[in-house]
Amino acid sequence: MSAPNRSNASPLPFLLTGIPDVEALHVWISIPFCIAYTMALLGNTLVLLAVGLDRSLHEPMYCFIAMLAIIDLIFSSAIIPKMLAVFWLDSREIGFEACFVQMFFIHTFTAVESGVLLAMSLDRYVAICHPLRYSTVVADPRAIQAGLLSLARGAGTMIPLTCLLTSLPYCRSRVIPHSYCDHMAVVGLACADTATSHRYSLSVATLLVGTDSAFIAFSYCMILRAVLRLPFHKARLKALGTCGSHVFVILIFYIGGFLSMYLQTFTLGLAPHIQVLVSDLYLTVPSTLNPLVYGIKVKQIQDGICRLLGQLAGPRSSQAA
Repeated sequence: MSAPNRSNASPLPFLLTGIPDVEALHVWISIPFCIAYTMALLGNTLVLLAVGLDRSLHEPMYCFIAMLAIIDLIFSSAIIPKMLAVFWLDSREIGFEACFVQMFFIHTFTAVESGVLLAMSLDRYVAICHPLRYSTVVADPRAIQAGLLSLARGAGTMIPLTCLLTSLPYCRSRVIPHSYCDHMAVVGLACADTATSHRYSLSVATLLVGTDSAFIAFSYCMILRAVLRLPFHKARLKALGTCGSHVFVILIFYIGGFLSMYLQTFTLGLAPHIQVLVSDLYLTVPSTLNPLVYGIKVKQIQDGICRLLGQLAGPRSSQAA
């Protein structure tokens, strides 16, 4: 009893291993993650500034894209800097509280991103399948409300789990066999019954992600049905290209999430570094692709970014003259 009590009174930091069994390759593995993080920061910041500063983009669809950019900036910044510190500097230590804060942000904003993707798919469904009702069904206040509802849902499901995990005694090894504070990896270090946390996290994640993905699939099926009825071949190809890129990114997000969650619950004999790499890619690739697919690829946002860059270059050119 004394060891857990002392541990809870003065909790020791955890140690992150990075990617187990391939520590010698950490420097090389870090290169694509660094490139992905740089692209995520640049792309999402440009999209956010373009939507925020250009009043012509203050519409529900672009509001959702801006929300996605904010989520991806928070999401990637909560994970990759510490991951790179482990890879480059062997800075493996992470404080007890900092570990659970990181975990809270990761899982909360996973749920928030899922909710925003659902709202975006429903927005496109109404715009394409019921265009005459779009202005009445979807409005700026409702878009903001959808974002706040997604945030409340994510935080509301994660707060009980975080409280449950921080109350557990961690008197075993402090080494987390992961590159960030993953829920399953941290729970494995507890010296108490963790069945409740396992059941809660698995059921909530399956329910949220399963419900969201089902509604998203329905929305895009209806969108596809409407697109195939378009009379012009060029318009069909353009719409299919846009929807196809959206579906591709959504599949990466949801399939990666399911794989990351279930591979750590049911290992299936996979090597530990494969499981960790799947989780790392699932958390970094969507944040890099989202601004390209949902933002920079959209012509109106392209024009907004060009105007923004023109305004930034204008004062400099006038000063040089």
